[in-house]
Amino acid sequence: MSYLLDTNIFLEVLLEQDKKEICKNFLETHVSEIFVSDFSLHSIGVILFKNNKPNLFNTFLEDILDNIQIITLSKEKYKEIGNVNNHYKLDFDDTYQFLLAQENLMTIVTQDADFKIVKNVLKVQFL
Repeated sequence: MSYLLDTNIFLEVLLEQDKKEICKNFLETHVSEIFVSDFSLHSIGVILFKNNKPNLFNTFLEDILDNIQIITLSKEKYKEIGNVNNHYKLDFDDTYQFLLAQENLMTIVTQDADFKIVKNVLKVQFL
């Protein structure tokens, strides 16, 4: 199985939040099946830099670059972003993740309750 991890899964571990152990365990036990979107990678960078933690971002990159594949949305799927937003009322980043998971037949792993609205059309696993 292939898993597209939402940004919040990585941030939970990096920022040592309440569910960090659950997320860390998932990362460790599914490492060969995990993918991250380019959008998530950029978002993590923005958040860590904003929190004055650029060194943590570098460490994060060192940890994932050899183990986790980075994927991006195809040009064709970009054209569907507005329609998905209109239909499901997901914000931009969730719409991007939704389309990327759909395009690559992946399960989204997240803590974001907004994905409950699409769990009947896409595999979603909540941690």
